Amino acid sequence: MNEQAGADGAMLDVARRPGVHLLQPKAVGLIGVLFLTLTGSAPITAMLLNVPIVVGNGNGLGAPAAFLVATVILTVFSVGYAAMARKVTAAGGFYSFISHGIGQELGMAMGFAAVLAYSVFEPSLTGGFAYFLNLKISQLFGVNVPWPVLALAMVAGIAVLAHFDVKISAKVLGVALVAEVVCLIVFDLGVFTHAGNGAVVDLNALDPTRAFQGFPKVGKLTEGLAGIGLFFAFWSWVGFEMAPNYAEESRDPKRIVPLSLYISVVALGVLYTLTCWAAQSGFPTIGKAIDAAQNNSAAFFFGTASLLIGPWLAAVMSYLILTGSFACGMAFHNTAARYFYSLGRERLLPASFGRTHPVYKTPSTASLAQSVVSAVIIILFAIFAGANDPNTQAYGELYGLMALLGTILILAAQAIVSIAIIRYFQREHADDHHWWRTLIAPALAFIAQAYVIYLCIDNLAFVGGGFAFASWIPWIDLAVVVFGVLGALAIKQRDPAKFSEIGRLIYEGLPGEPETTGEEAPGLAFGGRVAD
Repeated sequence: MNEQAGADGAMLDVARRPGVHLLQPKAVGLIGVLFLTLTGSAPITAMLLNVPIVVGNGNGLGAPAAFLVATVILTVFSVGYAAMARKVTAAGGFYSFISHGIGQELGMAMGFAAVLAYSVFEPSLTGGFAYFLNLKISQLFGVNVPWPVLALAMVAGIAVLAHFDVKISAKVLGVALVAEVVCLIVFDLGVFTHAGNGAVVDLNALDPTRAFQGFPKVGKLTEGLAGIGLFFAFWSWVGFEMAPNYAEESRDPKRIVPLSLYISVVALGVLYTLTCWAAQSGFPTIGKAIDAAQNNSAAFFFGTASLLIGPWLAAVMSYLILTGSFACGMAFHNTAARYFYSLGRERLLPASFGRTHPVYKTPSTASLAQSVVSAVIIILFAIFAGANDPNTQAYGELYGLMALLGTILILAAQAIVSIAIIRYFQREHADDHHWWRTLIAPALAFIAQAYVIYLCIDNLAFVGGGFAFASWIPWIDLAVVVFGVLGALAIKQRDPAKFSEIGRLIYEGLPGEPETTGEEAPGLAFGGRVAD
């Protein structure tokens, strides 16, 4: 089957179709794609918010091992994901991969699921941003600013930046990302250089078997469940998988996208594992670390930073939480806008979403739509949850519940993509089908991520913060998927030509551009030769 032609012979390469608004080609290189995606994982936000939960409610001493195991599993997932990215270049990400590998019905369903997931991540991050900014303003000026005002201000700021050239987004996110990483590295080095002199570094924390162990209830401390630790460890990576959505705007997508996936997973894995290990090593015993994580999680990092490195580092962290939350929300905004754009140009959403700005070549209409969605969600939470308690309403409900809703969908999409990779290579590229890269690795990734979803559902009461809305989240996610499948079936019956193009539009470069195959791309050596 020719990937650029449907059943009726129509060209599916958007670069050669008339009337298609294209994103700005060759706008960003490898570093730009890394900034656009790594920031979505928000390293400092992930560490300061998730590590106390993994230590205090999950694995205890084995918390670093949970991040280590997650690194291995997501690296295995990236093997097949990168192979698929070298064959299918499109802004649709999961949507395009699943459509090519399994079929348009499930592809459209997961396209809608991805739109929902990335759309709710932005307002989720505004909840965390508003909570911490409210604390900072109150601390500095003694003023209590309603959290919806701060959340909506973040949406407005992101809307302005995302409207312009994608290179501006990459630069803004790059500055935030570098600052976060430098801060965490300083924290890690500061703790480990105090080993035996205020820091207790235990090598047993890296034992992989501890990732699957909790700890018993002791005194007033509640027990730790391994499932909770693993889920929050995986949650910390959400965002790295966005790299394929920037394929059409990267200079050499068949090389840059796969390489950025590997770098993202491994770099974040090393940073997360070391930072978690350093954070718990700052306490004299693991029992004291668990106690602090359960009863004073907000100061879990700040106390160690002040004691072993200096109060200045704790102060810097308190500001980087704000810039990190903003940058993370912006990264998810950009990805959500590209999903709106991809579905719009295929007429599954209003066609106006598929238009780009005449000067900046950004998906400006789709970006505006994403800003409206975020603002509406914030306003609805303010109406129904209230606007006077940033801790419960902005942080607990808006941040926590929207992140949970989206994370389940992303994990489900990654699991389904793993199956799509196997089918796609068996059917379309049998000559490139490899026992490890396109069979065993995706199969293992499917099993692992399905298990993480099970852990989430099984611990829903805790993961959802005890809020009643949490029990509805799996059903909302399922309803979106069912709606997408039914919508695709309706299109199949009413407009077969349109159905044949669902998720199939790809980008093979503008006429006259040199063709790249990705064969020269550096990769990780798996299964006997370099992954290509």
